[in-house]
Amino acid sequence: MNNVFQQQGAFSWSELIVDDPEKAVKFYQAVIGWEVEAMEMPQGVYHVVKAGGEPVGGIMAKPAGAEEMPDYWGCYITVKDVDETVAKAEAAGGKAVYPAMDVPGVGRMCAFFDVNGAIISVITYEQKEC
Repeated sequence: MNNVFQQQGAFSWSELIVDDPEKAVKFYQAVIGWEVEAMEMPQGVYHVVKAGGEPVGGIMAKPAGAEEMPDYWGCYITVKDVDETVAKAEAAGGKAVYPAMDVPGVGRMCAFFDVNGAIISVITYEQKEC
């Protein structure tokens, strides 16, 4: 089986950004049966969603200043080099939503608008020691 956290081009993480993460957690636990582990992060609580004990996504509150933004599910695509991928996207008519950033314990990521205005996120995961 391929590892989506290392495979170039694989969809590897889904993330729900909402006004009320606790309400969303209860809904998806009841409907899908996900296990959820809350983690304290600098921006607030991040709820790691697990299927069969394996992390597959997350649920978090909207960041300050984004209250008018609709609730949404976002997807991450694994890439070998975030900066190179964003440069290619911009050369092809896309635009970065925010500068590429490093998230300790996770990896390097960036979201960008594609040529049609859809937002997608790319990520290169930190290599974990076994």
